[in-house]
Amino acid sequence: MKFPAWLYADHSVQHLSGREAFLKNEDLKPVEQQRRLWGSWNFVAFWLADSININTWMIISSIVMTGLSWWEAWLCTWIGYSVTAVFVCLSGHIGATYHISFPVVSRSSFGLFGSLWPVLNRSFMACVWYGVQAWLGGQCIVLMIRSIYPSYEALPNTFSISSGTNTKDFIGFIIFWSLSLIAIWFPVQKIRILFTVKSIIVPIAAFIFFVWTLVKAKGLGPVVHQPGTLHGSSHFWAWMGGIMSCISNFVTLIVNNPDYTRFATRPSDVLWPQLLTIPIGFGITCFVGIIVGSSSKVIFGEALWNPLDLLSKFLDTNLSAGTRTGVFFIAFAFALAQLGVNIAANSVSAGSDLTALLPKFLNIRRSGYICALVGLAICPWKLLSNSSTFTTYLSAYSTFLSSVVGVMIADYYVVRKGYLAIEDLYSGSKDSAYYFTLGINWRAYVAYFVGILINMGGFAGAIGARVSNAVHNMYHLNFYLGFLLSFFVYYGLCKLCPVPACGKTWHDKSIDHDITPDCVMIEKNELTNNQTVVEENTIDDILYF
Repeated sequence: MKFPAWLYADHSVQHLSGREAFLKNEDLKPVEQQRRLWGSWNFVAFWLADSININTWMIISSIVMTGLSWWEAWLCTWIGYSVTAVFVCLSGHIGATYHISFPVVSRSSFGLFGSLWPVLNRSFMACVWYGVQAWLGGQCIVLMIRSIYPSYEALPNTFSISSGTNTKDFIGFIIFWSLSLIAIWFPVQKIRILFTVKSIIVPIAAFIFFVWTLVKAKGLGPVVHQPGTLHGSSHFWAWMGGIMSCISNFVTLIVNNPDYTRFATRPSDVLWPQLLTIPIGFGITCFVGIIVGSSSKVIFGEALWNPLDLLSKFLDTNLSAGTRTGVFFIAFAFALAQLGVNIAANSVSAGSDLTALLPKFLNIRRSGYICALVGLAICPWKLLSNSSTFTTYLSAYSTFLSSVVGVMIADYYVVRKGYLAIEDLYSGSKDSAYYFTLGINWRAYVAYFVGILINMGGFAGAIGARVSNAVHNMYHLNFYLGFLLSFFVYYGLCKLCPVPACGKTWHDKSIDHDITPDCVMIEKNELTNNQTVVEENTIDDILYF
């Protein structure tokens, strides 16, 4: 069937049909040298900017509420984000080495078409989170408007109670959502500028907010002086739960980190910037969050852990020019922070993933706009107002993604020893190393489901079902259990039933050039005997990009 030219993702895919139409387009191909623009400092700015957001600000308060003292909760965040950084580096290294995105990386482990399920999972979560984060960004816009026009707070409500929102909040959401559409337009390699700007403005605003509350409270507040209330096993499991909450909130970024690292100038640019910036940036943000929340209890008689609630309280009690200016700047910085988080963690992720589902007609830009539309269509204000377990449910989704990480890491680092046959990742031929059985690697799916099943009882408990204490406690280790079980099951199955295209020794050679007809990819004697490969590419072997 012939479609209008404008429907295609790019002109080079118009001629593709059948299997090839599901595997290739401009945004899925390995990133060529001229688009590899992310250096070490770009990744430092990226993670520093990403660390300062409303969710990170509040996560330490949720740990304190379990009964840990503030310093124990803070230590949990350092441990949790340090562990997270290791996994981020493991997944990101693959993208930085071969300059390919998560949907393409997952083809080597799940199969050319088997990869569509984990990709669909990740894209669904990105769309839902996009709506939620955009709603929080809209709250920042409301504060900015209130700072300029205090009477905006009294704007008449035209929405019904059952809608879950009101007129002033909905207007703020629509403004933020609309402005976000501009950021989606720019290519991924160029949005690094947004994160650089954010990494300068947002920390300054956070520091001003920190000092402002300390001065108004004339001290640190009571929370930093109260001891922990837990002992014995409850104390231990609270620690495990606190650490796991940090990892759970990050697991989506662990999965799709190759979507960004593929734009790295070289693999070394992604290691230390991510390994160090993630725990430092997120640890400092959590510290500021706990101190500001503690100080708010002195100022207003209650601990306001959500920074937007505290800013709103400032406007409710004082409409002086200084207060309004301070609230406007801090709210603007938080709006910028939410924009950066939404683009980085959700829009680009959904863009890369949805592109892989229908590459003939979708690219990252089009898919990013689809993500924004779905984020609007799910009515995030209603989800947040009507479901007390919604945020818990989203975090608990790490149960499903931890198995994806386990299979992906085992496949690359242990089974294949760092070797990927790039051409075969884009070839729908039955001779492709990643075609397996009808395009699906059954070993990966067995390991994936085993990793999920061990956590299903705890997952049910996280969203409201009644489960035993043992199952509840075990769920505090859900990411580790899902990751380790899927990792070792996949490795074991690959030992029993070997997969093709595996290196005998560690390969992992960075592609420092573009894929061209005369590129020599790998020598035959570096592979195991269960696959025959061509030593030198010819014109017919190269993908049509």
